[in-house]
Amino acid sequence: MVILIVVGIILLVIILAVIGIYNNLVRERNRVKNAWSQIDVQLKRRYDLIPNLVEVVKDYMSYEQETLTKVIEARNFAMNAKGVKAQAEAENMLSGALKSLFAVVENYPDLKANENVMRLQEELTSTENRISYARQFYNDSVMQFNTMVETFPANIVAAIFNFKQMEFFIIPESEKANVKVDLR
Repeated sequence: MVILIVVGIILLVIILAVIGIYNNLVRERNRVKNAWSQIDVQLKRRYDLIPNLVEVVKDYMSYEQETLTKVIEARNFAMNAKGVKAQAEAENMLSGALKSLFAVVENYPDLKANENVMRLQEELTSTENRISYARQFYNDSVMQFNTMVETFPANIVAAIFNFKQMEFFIIPESEKANVKVDLR
């Protein structure tokens, strides 16, 4: 009789531990999903600002249509990207196109001084900062979830209930390179 009670208590403790670990895994997975949705919100804001910027600068930049076309193409590509890795690559391509556009804007003094362009540049810069923060929050959430999926005893529960590691939002090596500045 005592053995049955001890076995019952042990089983109850194991079941409660599994339930607790499972709930923590669900909580962390949902935190990652929330973090991704925060990136989505900021990207939507960025996507909405870009056509306004292009519209304002296109009249000034009659000889720079290729740059404007690249920005719009990159925006459309980014909007249709699916999955973390594809989204990261598309966003980095869009960031590069925007950098090119802003570099070209520097060559047009009237455009550079235009109040609408300045406001849109400020909004895009602010949005880029928000995207950066959202990426960091997402990657922190992914790290916490992945650590849980890998560590004992949560890894056993994760394997039983098919919790898989999630992808980080990674910046490609080309974006990590130092910018060369020539002040000649």
